[in-house]
Amino acid sequence: MGFLDKIFKGNEGGEAEQNSKAPWHHLESEIDLHRLEEESKEKVVVIFKHSTRCGISRMAMRQFESEYNYDEAQVKLYYLDLIAYRNVSNKVAEDFGVFHESPQLLIIRDKNVVYHTSHSDINAEKIAEFLD
Repeated sequence: MGFLDKIFKGNEGGEAEQNSKAPWHHLESEIDLHRLEEESKEKVVVIFKHSTRCGISRMAMRQFESEYNYDEAQVKLYYLDLIAYRNVSNKVAEDFGVFHESPQLLIIRDKNVVYHTSHSDINAEKIAEFLD
């Protein structure tokens, strides 16, 4: 496998579990979405919306994972495979009033999006600004 293949290709799905220090939780249903909204009352919740078919999304996720260094007591990190769970991605956009993009990062506190960004602007260090 060549250098560019390593960057732009990979497994379809399952990427969030492989060799990552980020403690991913899967966002796969509206029930999960409701649960994370409630969790956001207690701690910062982050949603990473990822397209498993997009090289740019894959690169953004790898960069994010390499920067991620937060305790689970402070931050709950959710991974949304928007190819497999497009209906959940649409519900996230609808419920939080944030236009869908991919890749996309949303930071949620007290059931509200306090920050969102996409593509190359995704940066795990930004989360620190929203911690108590």
